[in-house]
Amino acid sequence: MQAETFIDGRRLRHTDLRGVLGDRLPRLPYVLRLLAENHLRETGQTGPLLQALDAWLQRRPTGFEFSFRPNRILMHDTTCTPALADIAGLRDALAEAGGDPRALTPQLPVEVSVDHSLAVDIRAEPTASRQNAAREIARNRERYAFMKWASANMAGVHVNPPGTGIMHTINLEQLASVLDIGADGRAHPDMLLGTDSHTPMINGIGVLGWGIGGLEAESVMFGQATALAMPEVVGVRLDGALPGGVLSTDLALEITHRLRQIGVAGSFVEFFGPGVSTLSAGARAVIANMAPEYGASTGFFAVDQRTVDYLEQTARPKRLTDAIGPVFRAMGLWFDPVQAPHFDRVLVIDLSSLSPTIAGPRRPQDRIAPAQARSGIEQAIGRKLTDPDPDPDAAGAVPDGAVGIAAITSCTNTSDPRLLIAAGLLARKARARGLSVPGWVKTSLAPGSPSARDYLARAGLLGDLSALGFDIVGFGCTTCIGNSGPLPAVIEGALEQGRAICAVLSGNRNFPGRVHPKLDLGYLASPPLVIAYAIKGRVDGDILNDPLGPGRDGRPVRLADIWPDDAEIEAAMQAGFRAGDVPAAFARAAGNPDWDAIDSPVSPRFPWDPASRNLRRPKFAALSKTSRLGRYQAAPLMVLGDDMTTDHISPAGWISPDSEAGKWLVERGGDPNDLNVYAAYRGNWQVMLRGLFTNRLARNHLALDLPAAWTLLDDGARMPAYLAADLLAGRGVPVVILAGERYGMGSSRDWAAKGAALLGCRAVIARSFERIHRTNLIGMGVLPLQITDEMQPAGAGIKPSDRFGIDLPDAALSPGMAVPVRWSRSGGDAHMIQCRAAVETGQEVDLLRAGGVLSSILRRMLAQTKR
Repeated sequence: MQAETFIDGRRLRHTDLRGVLGDRLPRLPYVLRLLAENHLRETGQTGPLLQALDAWLQRRPTGFEFSFRPNRILMHDTTCTPALADIAGLRDALAEAGGDPRALTPQLPVEVSVDHSLAVDIRAEPTASRQNAAREIARNRERYAFMKWASANMAGVHVNPPGTGIMHTINLEQLASVLDIGADGRAHPDMLLGTDSHTPMINGIGVLGWGIGGLEAESVMFGQATALAMPEVVGVRLDGALPGGVLSTDLALEITHRLRQIGVAGSFVEFFGPGVSTLSAGARAVIANMAPEYGASTGFFAVDQRTVDYLEQTARPKRLTDAIGPVFRAMGLWFDPVQAPHFDRVLVIDLSSLSPTIAGPRRPQDRIAPAQARSGIEQAIGRKLTDPDPDPDAAGAVPDGAVGIAAITSCTNTSDPRLLIAAGLLARKARARGLSVPGWVKTSLAPGSPSARDYLARAGLLGDLSALGFDIVGFGCTTCIGNSGPLPAVIEGALEQGRAICAVLSGNRNFPGRVHPKLDLGYLASPPLVIAYAIKGRVDGDILNDPLGPGRDGRPVRLADIWPDDAEIEAAMQAGFRAGDVPAAFARAAGNPDWDAIDSPVSPRFPWDPASRNLRRPKFAALSKTSRLGRYQAAPLMVLGDDMTTDHISPAGWISPDSEAGKWLVERGGDPNDLNVYAAYRGNWQVMLRGLFTNRLARNHLALDLPAAWTLLDDGARMPAYLAADLLAGRGVPVVILAGERYGMGSSRDWAAKGAALLGCRAVIARSFERIHRTNLIGMGVLPLQITDEMQPAGAGIKPSDRFGIDLPDAALSPGMAVPVRWSRSGGDAHMIQCRAAVETGQEVDLLRAGGVLSSILRRMLAQTKR
């Protein structure tokens, strides 16, 4: 199964994919070719693979499972913290059982970026980045010391310090090799898994990877290959080319809208057709990044010359870039725009038909024309917006429908230099015309890479951005993940007066409360459109055609007057971008003296501090954990509606001192005026347990008037869900959670599943699950049951005294099996809810039987160390 390719006298050995797949190869999507290559390297078995591929090509069902082993794992600081805490807890449990704690060391390289803890405290001033970075270190010193302990005591774990950029941009610009070449001359495609839902961004340069939960990552890093059922593969054919003025953001929002319409949850999406060749690698990365927003596992673009050009522009070694074309051609992995592989379903998009667009105000898939922004908000809030006051004395008043936050943020739209250059050029023209941003708008610019500062400065655009309040606030996720910092006082006042306040951001999500806990409205837009909305200060009218405001000469200035054309963008790119910017900027950022000054312990076991507010030994990393399967009658703890995201289940934003988590922290010395964000406490189960379901839109339908995160018991008692779960556990009553469609969509955060486990939940019964949350539930030993009949939990009138009977012993469970649930109502009636086990592979069955990933790892490692 091996072939050889010679490049400048070098012999590279690789899988003979053409030879193995034969005439099947051109009919297979590139994602299946890559999965086949990985499976062949992992197992060496061709027969079952070829039979499964033949069945797929003939549209016949197959129970085949790919064995997939990545060559590396990617994490960020708020997904690595709970994972590393798990590992530290497992090391303790292993040592206490007589094993060697050092055996629990990752067997794959693990790259960690520190990007999720930077907040926009200071903005609109040249020193904002430095001030925000100092505050970040001060708030998170203990947690960062823990990460440094892991890096020092676990070989293969490498932490990229704060300020070096967002994990997906670091991966795109530096870590991804596209082709992995070993010292022995063996070569194979670069493939990875990442503990963030936007890991597929790397699909934009032809690297196969997708997002997983930290629990699955823990299993993989300790030697377990991932089992992957044969995926549905959806092809998106791109024809034509984007017209002038239409950016990659607009295309990404269109694709998100169109794919959500047809439904691609858990599918592998691949782009093909002649339009692909017109898109730069940066544009492809924008589209691939939005894969979780359109519901897919991947948004894949195969390798071509655009890929190699990008690697050269970001200073990858010549020996690597020279090898990629020959090896990928030899393996049948080089993109052919004429080729039309077989797909399960196909969607066609004509790029030339697109126009500038926005998405929102509450979901990223709700693409609309900018002229519909006002009506979109009115529909969301159920009333008409009041028109701005024409009284000149009221000029400083915040209008209804004001833009409260305007943020150029997120790896999604800041990793493509053309988008930031376009924003800078628009700012330059707006500044020249005398336009400014109203004082109520909180502006910020947070690029995904420190190299952005260099090329924006070289192009002469930093001063123009600064003039409109878009100074760089740091290099991290910031507003996109809810670290938007405090709102302006005038916006707080406007909210208290009942005015609708909207965020406009270049991020990837706009769920209610996502950007800021007090903001339920948000539009996603390209970076230059973000600046345009900031200048206008409100979302009414048509920003594409209406005046943005009066210029210096008093005449109205419209967007067309300041929008840069393609030639201007290209000229600024040539003036600003240098191939050496990326490694040079990263090296400067990595030399962070504040990071270097953080001390960390050196020992195989982490010394937990019982007084710590940030880190607690996890309860669930123990040998005592067993299967949650079996026969039982469960009480409903939470009954939820559709689109309950992981933000609703386990928030990431700022902690109020009046909340249950805030009270716990304040009682232990926390500053009530600066308790930090929930994401900073993902190594402390006490805080995270108290934060579950505290998003005010996570309505519990057991009663109409329950506060967020509260539940109702059958004796009429009302209390926080975590206290009720503890009370029911003391009475020996199991609990379940019921929910509607798309339960667990959004971020990959483990705590949405860990929280369910800590609540004692034995099953989650929902109409549908998003992929990563489903696997996270299984990783915690919680059974996901998908409702297959017409039952809608939120509208079913479920009472606290109702019971849900589940009969599923360990030995009976199999992938996808029917699991009827007996719903016994308080009045004596009983009804069967038809469900299926949302379990896809034999490996997932084994995890549920073992009680989850951590129990499985611990038992396996204990057996190995005692041999």
